[in-house]
Amino acid sequence: MEFTKRGAARMRTIAAGADKRILLWKKNLPHILAYGILGVATLPIILMYLWLLLSSFAKQMKYGFIPVHISLENWSFLWSNVQQAGTTYPSIWLAAWNSLLFSGSLTMLEVIIGVMAGYALSRLDFPGRKGLMKMTLLLHAFPSVALLIAVFYILNFLGLFDSIWGVVLVKTALQIPMTAWIIKGFFDDVQWDVEWAGMIDGCSRFKVWYSIVIPLIKPGIAAVSIFSFLSGWSEFLLLYSFILSDANVTLATYLQKLISDPNQINYGLLSAVSLFYMIPVLVLFIVSQKSLMQVSAGGGKRV
Repeated sequence: MEFTKRGAARMRTIAAGADKRILLWKKNLPHILAYGILGVATLPIILMYLWLLLSSFAKQMKYGFIPVHISLENWSFLWSNVQQAGTTYPSIWLAAWNSLLFSGSLTMLEVIIGVMAGYALSRLDFPGRKGLMKMTLLLHAFPSVALLIAVFYILNFLGLFDSIWGVVLVKTALQIPMTAWIIKGFFDDVQWDVEWAGMIDGCSRFKVWYSIVIPLIKPGIAAVSIFSFLSGWSEFLLLYSFILSDANVTLATYLQKLISDPNQINYGLLSAVSLFYMIPVLVLFIVSQKSLMQVSAGGGKRV
């Protein structure tokens, strides 16, 4: 009799454990499905970057994906200029400096102008304000490739053709509409009472804007700065169209030079330079991911 009771208790314990496992499985099933779908979708991208990494350290890829003869030969561009098919390419460090100069200048101009324009759109009531806001997204959506000829004549007239600063001005002008729109949303989320309190205490409008309002929208400014830098770092079309001399080459146009002759492409070298091109972006993402995660979409309450 006692044996029967123990067996029944054991069976109930086993059944309870099975029920818990079933409930836990049902609870985690949506997460398992979500991660499974994401894993399948990102697997080709992961394999692509893995191939890029392996190819950059291999002299040859057997069957297209098995590295053979691991060496640092493909990374020799870090300490010497690349020579390919009788052509000597400029230093990779010059290209990296020009890319950093272009991206940094673009970010500074875009943030400064965008913050001032966003505040004006959010707080000031001036003639044509609503029409300007309606045209903002349309201006940003206008394809830059359709403006190449017009931009060429303007830069040539101003003496800025084949100049990084000329392309910085063009890229800034194309990016400002969207930047101002995004920053406006963050200004809209700041209550008027905050500014009124500052002005009642004797602060000028500019001091209230600079000392009180700007610190409240730092997450928005950080996000816009990051996106502006990434946009400048990855820019190719404008730089390829309006930069001709090797002295102003950037990493994007440097990569184009390496693949300009399809019969002379060194894929190991191309992979190594591509990884070098990605390093600043990866570092920036690692440093700034906490700031990006804190950003919520701007409101746009006031039209």
